[in-house]
Amino acid sequence: MTAGEPALEVESLRVVYGRRDGAVTAVDGVTFTLEAGERLAIVGESGSGKSTLALALLRLNPPPGRITGGAIRLGGEDILALDDEAMRRARLARIALIPQGAMNSLNPVLRIGPQIADALLDHDEAAPATVEARVAELLRSVGLAPDIARRFPHELSGGMKQRVAIAIAISNRPRVIVADEPTSALDVVVQRQVIDTLMAVQRGLRAAILLVGHDIGLVAQVADRVGVMYAGRLVELGPVATMLASPSHPYSRALIASIPTLSRRLERLVGIPGTQPALASLPPGCAFRPRCPAATPRCAEERPDLLARAARHVVACHNAEKP
Repeated sequence: MTAGEPALEVESLRVVYGRRDGAVTAVDGVTFTLEAGERLAIVGESGSGKSTLALALLRLNPPPGRITGGAIRLGGEDILALDDEAMRRARLARIALIPQGAMNSLNPVLRIGPQIADALLDHDEAAPATVEARVAELLRSVGLAPDIARRFPHELSGGMKQRVAIAIAISNRPRVIVADEPTSALDVVVQRQVIDTLMAVQRGLRAAILLVGHDIGLVAQVADRVGVMYAGRLVELGPVATMLASPSHPYSRALIASIPTLSRRLERLVGIPGTQPALASLPPGCAFRPRCPAATPRCAEERPDLLARAARHVVACHNAEKP
C-alpha cells in the first residue's frame, strides 16, 4: 500500500445467492472506501446484507453465495483477481475477520493456544520455538492471562471467547480488520469491554476497521463514519456526527429515532412500521418506499442513486433535501 492510498476500496460490489427460480441479490452495488486507520461502521436491520458484505470482503461467502460484479481493492490490489492460494495467504496477513459469534468459530475440541498458534505458523509469523511466547503476547494484548492458552473454549465466558477471536484476527498484524457483529449475544457490560478491547488493538496496529452491527448507538460511539444498509444497498454514508445529528435518509432518521437517550428518556420510542422486504421480491423503485413516511409517486417508479450531499456524505433518496 502506497502513502495516501486507501486501505480498502469497494466499488459496485454485487453478491448473489443462487436459487432454482433465479438469483437473489444480497449486496447490490455497494461502494465505499476505508482509509488507513479509519473506523467505519455499517449498520442496518437483520437481512440488510451487512454480514454478506463483510464475508465478501474476504471472499468467504458460503455457496451458493457468489460475487458477480464490482471490485475489492486491498492496498490498491483487486483481491477478486487473486487465485485461491494467494487469497488464503492474504487472509489474516492483510485483511482479517472477527466472526459473528466466537462460540461457533472456535474449535471446541482444541485448546485455545494451538488455535492461535495455527494462525501464526500457517503464515510463518512465528518460528515453532517462539510461538508459545507469541501466543502469550497476543492473549495479553486482548486482556487475557497467558494461561488461557491451556483452556478449552467451553471453559471461557462469551466475552473471553470473543477476545480470543480478536487475538486470532490480529495475530498476523493485518492492515484491515472486518468485525462482523463482534458483540452479538453478549450483555451490555461485556459488549463495551469487547469494543474497548477491539479499539485498543486497532490503535496498536494502526489498522483500518470495518465494524458491522445492528446497534447504531453502540458502534457510533467508536466509529469515524457510519454507513446504513437497507435491502442490500448502502442508502447513506457519512461522518458519525452528521449521521447522528442530521441524517438525510428517512430510514437513517428512523433508526436514530429508535435509540433511547437520556434527553428522550420520558418520550415514547418510535419504531419503524412494517418489515424489510424479502430480497427475492423487492418493490419497484425505492425498496424503503412501503415503510417511508415521505414517499412520493416518484419513489415507486425510480430507484434513487447514491449521491453526494456534502463532504464525505452520500445518500440515496429522492427527498433527501426535505427535513
